[in-house]
Amino acid sequence: MANTYTQIHIQVVFAVKGRENLIHEDFRERLQAYICGIISEREQKPLAIYCMPDHTHLLIGLRPSIALADLVRDIKAFSSKFINEQKFLKGKFEWQSGYGAFSYSKSHVPAVINYILKQAEHHRKRSFREEYLDFLQKFEVEYDEKYLFDFLD
Repeated sequence: MANTYTQIHIQVVFAVKGRENLIHEDFRERLQAYICGIISEREQKPLAIYCMPDHTHLLIGLRPSIALADLVRDIKAFSSKFINEQKFLKGKFEWQSGYGAFSYSKSHVPAVINYILKQAEHHRKRSFREEYLDFLQKFEVEYDEKYLFDFLD
């Protein structure tokens, strides 16, 4: 779009269906590269990614040429298909419906990248549930408990 200038940084968080620990270390990096490829193909900028066994964090430089909902739909659909076609798992892989999206100013981008890249270390001290609820509260996002991710106890 000519004469359109933006600077939009969005962290997207989404979970494996049922919050199962299905993303294994032996294919995590391939999955991350594949997801970054999806983002790039849609002319968006992947800034950071880390796939935990049960959820994924992305930081995306978003251009206004695509709606965030469409981008996340494509990321989840095509990455699920990739996991299933590669037969990384015995059963069928699916992402849970829904996602969280949180915006950041340019000055916060280095800290968010660092946070995402250190997910494994971070989750030794804090559960995904605690982390996700903290995001919702910190960003003052109204939510209904019944529509949050299905958390396994």
